[in-house]
Amino acid sequence: MKLIADLHIHSRHSRATSGELTLHNLEKYARIKGLGILGTGDFLHPKWRQEISRELKEDENGILWSSSGFPFLWQTEISLAYSQGGRGRRVHFVILAPNKDVVDQVTGFFLSKGRIDYDGRPIFGFSSIELVESLMAISRDIEIIPAHAWTPWFSVFGSMSGFDSLKECFGDKVGFIHAIETGLSSDPPMNWRVKELDDIALLSNSDCHSFWPWRLGREANIFEINDVSYKGIIKAIRNREISATVEVDPGYGKYHYDGHRNCGISLPPFETNKVNNICPRCRKPLTIGVLNRVEQLANRPEGYKPENAAAFYSLIPLSEIIALVNGNGVSSVKTWKMFYDLIKKFGTEFKVLLEAPEADMEVVAGEKLAEAIITNREGRIEVIPGYDGEYGKPVLGYKPELRKDCSYGQKGLGDFF
Repeated sequence: MKLIADLHIHSRHSRATSGELTLHNLEKYARIKGLGILGTGDFLHPKWRQEISRELKEDENGILWSSSGFPFLWQTEISLAYSQGGRGRRVHFVILAPNKDVVDQVTGFFLSKGRIDYDGRPIFGFSSIELVESLMAISRDIEIIPAHAWTPWFSVFGSMSGFDSLKECFGDKVGFIHAIETGLSSDPPMNWRVKELDDIALLSNSDCHSFWPWRLGREANIFEINDVSYKGIIKAIRNREISATVEVDPGYGKYHYDGHRNCGISLPPFETNKVNNICPRCRKPLTIGVLNRVEQLANRPEGYKPENAAAFYSLIPLSEIIALVNGNGVSSVKTWKMFYDLIKKFGTEFKVLLEAPEADMEVVAGEKLAEAIITNREGRIEVIPGYDGEYGKPVLGYKPELRKDCSYGQKGLGDFF
């Protein structure tokens, strides 16, 4: 069976999240999106844990089910801030757990290290090596995934506080790391350029802080498994048996280019090199983005593709395409009326984005919007790259040349739905 999974989300108990992030709303919008399973988010937080226990029921396969039959998987994110190799390090991790008993033990471990009740993504002052060592002592079925692995400030490869390799970060525990989360500002072809990642699964998740459909599932993973089970999903991750990932254009992410948001300066790597990494306005160091950081660590040329690389689909969320075409805000009533008209006709957002025939969409949405959805489907929506915490901005218009890396996997999308 095909299973579309978003395995990194948050509850309303994390900082900078929507108060509308309830289990009910998460399920509602996951179904609208076309997702088949969600991470629970924030299982360490006591109040969210109470809600999970009250509203979801765990089965013998470690999957939590809502009363209406939607599955969740135990998941949380934590932040580590520590010193290693003479530098301050700040690394975020997604943690997946196989069942309630293991979650209880994981919670007990983090309680021994600090508070877990002040934020859904708590911060601790010990190393990534100790994290892996301690959690593996609890259960080898726990999955530890470096979150948004290239983000400048809080990631394993981040330009501001990360490492130059997984080996440098994890030492002799690196063999327990089976996957990284690529994050919105990078895509598979960027990661393919780093040889160390050849044996690492490349996962894509939304890191959703909002209950709005354009946030949930904006990046996701497509698994082909026998049944909905924790073991089946973890086996697929560890064996790199991911059928495909759903991505946004990496320029859509908040840290693709280098720059200074307050100064309005956004630069590609070659321009950053010309100014020696110094902002031409305020004369302070620029925030070095993901594209530049990948270039620093890459040991393969741009365009390299490993054998047996998983397919990926580069898509801008439907609501943003509607807003672009109609000239309304992404949160406007007109945008969401059209969004729900399309959902009513075709079933889910993924079906609209990936399956719906253009002629049928024209009947509901008009020729211009139907054409834009097809353009998006083919990976040809242009994006003004994001930088220093500013999201990229999709714009209507054709890219000068359809990128070969993005076109890989863009055909035959209906096979997955």
